[in-house]
Amino acid sequence: MFCPYCRHSDSRVVDSRTTEDGAAIRRRRQCTECGRRFTTVETTSVAVIKRSGVTEPFNREKIINGVRKACQGRPVGEDDLAKLAQEVEEIIRAKGLAEIDAHEVGLTILDPLSRLDTVAYLRFASVYQAFDSLQDFENAIEKLRATGEAGPEQTTLL
Repeated sequence: MFCPYCRHSDSRVVDSRTTEDGAAIRRRRQCTECGRRFTTVETTSVAVIKRSGVTEPFNREKIINGVRKACQGRPVGEDDLAKLAQEVEEIIRAKGLAEIDAHEVGLTILDPLSRLDTVAYLRFASVYQAFDSLQDFENAIEKLRATGEAGPEQTTLL
């Protein structure tokens, strides 16, 4: 870590605290050369391994954009999408992996989405899991009914 004032490469940690959500560590540092203090924020990074084998940093916006398409015309707001993406990211980070397969990210989206909106869940699952027949839809609907995710007000939509 270089001092932002004198560009010296050595500093000592004066204070460390986790952020409110626990996703990062805030450190107060003091440069051993000029003595000035500065703050750094450290976060862990998760890489997503795509089908092609390419890795890229986890991006919450990609989850929001993908789920937004499934939620078109549904009573789901931007705040709901942001909360879903945050929940998915927390689940993924809780696994403690530095790299995760893109398919695993998609599977992680399914459960929170089924609780948010069953129709959006069916849309997302039908594309993500490549439903080929009406039977695939019927199986997914039965699974929702069995787990109780389809509440009484949503059962009529199914």
